[in-house]
Amino acid sequence: MVLESIIIPAEMERHPNRMFYVGFIYASVGLLLGFLVFGKYASLSSIFLTSMPLIVILYKAINLEEHKEMAIHSEFSLMKEHKHILSFFISLFLGMVIAYAIWFSVLPSSIVERLFDTQMETINSLTGGDINVTGAATGGLPALETILFNNLRVWFFCILFSFIYGGGSIFILTWNASVIGVAAGNVFREVVSKYSQAESHKLLSVYFAAVPVSLSYLVHGIPEIAAYFLGALGGGIISVAVIKHDIRSKNFRHVLTDSLDLLAVSLAVLIIAALVEVYITPMAL
Repeated sequence: MVLESIIIPAEMERHPNRMFYVGFIYASVGLLLGFLVFGKYASLSSIFLTSMPLIVILYKAINLEEHKEMAIHSEFSLMKEHKHILSFFISLFLGMVIAYAIWFSVLPSSIVERLFDTQMETINSLTGGDINVTGAATGGLPALETILFNNLRVWFFCILFSFIYGGGSIFILTWNASVIGVAAGNVFREVVSKYSQAESHKLLSVYFAAVPVSLSYLVHGIPEIAAYFLGALGGGIISVAVIKHDIRSKNFRHVLTDSLDLLAVSLAVLIIAALVEVYITPMAL
């Protein structure tokens, strides 16, 4: 009850950058507890431990947005209002990504294998290659069709989980943050490993050079996760509206229209993110 009670969405909307630190701390605490309590099952258990307090936060945020829809009837004004909560969640997501990337990069190989084995298996299955904690990586990026299909599947389940379970989609989003963080961390380890024999006075420059390369995944990751959050928000708002309003009422139709607008925008952003991932991100790697 402590972790979720200290975050008030209405307050954090005014200072969305603070959610970056929340995401970083929650992900780090989840990894630590997962490792200490669940041992070899830490990979998935840490995701659950990170998501549990965030479910309450997401549900509060969805309720806040639904209240706005009752007070604001202009579609344009509503979309402008939704951008605040989107910044809130993107900052949260970036904090988690950076946490996973840093811990994957700096922890000993034996610990990394226990904390991130499922994420590494997922990346290998998507790329058809092989990554490991020694810094070696093989395989290329999957085709546009594969990327788009996978993204649409995640997008659909974000909407479904948010509609059925309220804030349940946060588990999927936390999982995706961990996968992107591991991918970024692996690039960092690969670059550092490649130049590990460099002269000592050059090692610092190697580390700094590896950071922007490893974070190149955020070029497509940010719009992709924005699409997922918009989809989750749309599904969650519909869920709240079904509970609070008669589905034949004018209020429900108003909420449904705005939610469908959110879903349409999120789908367009998702397609753009897939194009960026296939045609732009590889140029930075």
